[in-house]
Amino acid sequence: MNFNPVAPNQVWAGDVTYLKTGEGWLYLAIVMDLYSRRIIGWHISKRMTRDLVEKALNKAHNLRKPPKGVVFHNDLGSQYTSTWFRHVLTKLGCRASMEDF
Repeated sequence: MNFNPVAPNQVWAGDVTYLKTGEGWLYLAIVMDLYSRRIIGWHISKRMTRDLVEKALNKAHNLRKPPKGVVFHNDLGSQYTSTWFRHVLTKLGCRASMEDF
């Protein structure tokens, strides 16, 4: 896996973290372009669901409009390893960094 791409929109990475707020715990999903190290997609929710990561990825995709084949890397959490998420990646023209998860 190349974590130092030579141009934007070649490799993106996604992750989920949690934040303590005045309203309780919230989950934040992000998508980062590994070339610029900028956050290009995000979504916050009270629940850590597949919808959370899909909305962050869709925001990144709508913002950047990348060419087909952008590689998406993640930590292999259950939200990212589902058949459903594989379908989302395919629909957006993205490739999973680990094809056999």
